[in-house]
Amino acid sequence: MATYHGPRCKLCRTHGMKLFLKGQRCFTDKCAFERRAYVPGEQGNRRGRRRKVTEYGTQLKEKQKAKRIYGVLERQFKNYYGEAERQKGVTGENLMQLLERRLDNIVYRIGFAPSRSAARSLIVQGHFQVNGRKVDIPSYLIKAGDEVGVREKSQSIPGVRDAVEAKSGVGTVEWLELDPKKFVGRVLELPSREQIPSPVNEQLIVNFYSR
Repeated sequence: MATYHGPRCKLCRTHGMKLFLKGQRCFTDKCAFERRAYVPGEQGNRRGRRRKVTEYGTQLKEKQKAKRIYGVLERQFKNYYGEAERQKGVTGENLMQLLERRLDNIVYRIGFAPSRSAARSLIVQGHFQVNGRKVDIPSYLIKAGDEVGVREKSQSIPGVRDAVEAKSGVGTVEWLELDPKKFVGRVLELPSREQIPSPVNEQLIVNFYSR
């Protein structure tokens, strides 16, 4: 599957829920999902005429939703699943933890970017460092105890400063810590499934790959 370049709000409507792909816009009345919370297309707004979804279709849709939330391509996602299956523990939970450990997700969760797509752009442009070393690979996997920071020359970027200010007011997830004054975030521990606020039913994804 190639990178999706179409309207992100269309993806939220396809899955029938907000995937928060456009940052702060998703929390305002400009959010397209708030105005048109039905499936896109000619048949989308016709009430009472819903196609029956098969078990396979439900599993496939859940996999697609997870890929879109985290911005992962098909081959990458399949590789993550393979790694999750090889690890000890529950495969679905391992998969979610691997996705959460991506640098672009950590940058977003800590509050250095308003969305994962924005985080990917900033990372590729070389604005972040991990444990004091520049890292420009969005898929870089973070470990417990790692420090993720904005490089000194990049701390004046308006988008980064605005994102940090917004996150400072609401806080971050419990397994991450943000020092807004130093533009540094810390991974206190790897998250359990209960600590991952993603609307994904990972068991459906496991069932999809187990067919």
